[in-house]
Amino acid sequence: MSRSQTDMDIDSLNFAQQRERVNNLLQERSKRFGEFDHSLQQKTGVFGIFKRKKDMQKSIDILREIVLTDNNIFLETKKLLDIKGGENDRNENLATEYNKQVSGYMHTITKLQTENEKLRTQIHDLETKQRNRHTTILFLIIVILALSFALYLGFKRNKHQNLTQE
Repeated sequence: MSRSQTDMDIDSLNFAQQRERVNNLLQERSKRFGEFDHSLQQKTGVFGIFKRKKDMQKSIDILREIVLTDNNIFLETKKLLDIKGGENDRNENLATEYNKQVSGYMHTITKLQTENEKLRTQIHDLETKQRNRHTTILFLIIVILALSFALYLGFKRNKHQNLTQE
């Protein structure tokens, strides 16, 4: 497994853990808000008609805990977004790197195709020259054979005429 894959796995694990922290804080806030709502309904004063100072203080304390939990939620959410932003930056860097590699490969392929075309042209030219040489050699062989045959016939006639003239 590559180093970047390991880093991505660790980041994914960190992201999942951070998300779980944020979700737990949200559940805690929801629970405290329920307690706050219940504390607002509580009236322990005279005949249960009035709220006492202690009831009000309890509601204020619960509300204070909700605000502290909200602050923690904001901090943990910021950490979560930073992790996600880091993943995005890493993904962008990987995409840029892969794009450079692909561009390099395309450039190399184009260069190789051009070189291949040059070599094919050279092969074609050499084959054409070789064919021309073979044709020339064949033509010369035919001419030499024809001349040899003509000389042979000429010598044969000369010999035949020399024999008949003597």
